[in-house]
Amino acid sequence: MRSNHDVLSTLPRDDRLAGRTAWVTGSTSGIGEAVAHVLAASGATVLVSGRDAARADAVTAAIAAAGGTAHTLVADLAAPPAQLRATAARAVELAGGRLDVLVNNAGVYPVSATEDLADDDLESMLAVNVRAPHVLVGALAPAMADRGDGVVVDIGSWMARVGSPFGAMYTATKAALEQLTRSWAAEYGPRGVRVNTVAPGVTATPGNAEAAAVLDQMTASTVAGRPVRPVDVALAVRWLVSDEAAFVHGTTVDVDGGISTTRLG
Repeated sequence: MRSNHDVLSTLPRDDRLAGRTAWVTGSTSGIGEAVAHVLAASGATVLVSGRDAARADAVTAAIAAAGGTAHTLVADLAAPPAQLRATAARAVELAGGRLDVLVNNAGVYPVSATEDLADDDLESMLAVNVRAPHVLVGALAPAMADRGDGVVVDIGSWMARVGSPFGAMYTATKAALEQLTRSWAAEYGPRGVRVNTVAPGVTATPGNAEAAAVLDQMTASTVAGRPVRPVDVALAVRWLVSDEAAFVHGTTVDVDGGISTTRLG
């Protein structure tokens, strides 16, 4: 199996998303970075965003070096709603006055027992994982609906539909995002805006590299037998963004190696 880096560094280029603009939140590493590269490889102009300008600039430069088009957007998704709406306005400006795609990828995931979850972590998860997507969709989807065309993809988690003895609030925020997907599909879909979720399984990212052995153990008995690569998720996002998924509304696409639906032992 090729590594995530190898796949991203040799992405074939095509024009299926040519002329479209996409904002991928939390795209300075991991899943978001992979989504940014994949969408750009298919012709989209991508806004790379995160709190760290240097990290965002590095991803933007890598996309440009590969022949794509990207811009850096510094964004703190834990900010108050008014600031998030101002960031959304900057995103539209950077995108040339029209944003076609929003990928709600940014998320925080402190995992602990319920009684051990710090108050700051609780507030951060609610702000970044739930409030920010809600504010951004409210700020950006109406213009998409007025044009009769647009796509929102939310990044969920396999854990949203599975009870586990840890990370209760994190899994609850992802379950909330899945429900927002369904509601937004009903709210904006009749006016041309498609809204769907991609739910990754156990995914190997830079943020959990120290837990590689745990990830391997968790996925050893899955159908895939290995952790998800960020690029696996990114390819599903690209499909949902493309015209190939024109009839897909309000659904959750599981990219999880079968962990949520199958058991081998």
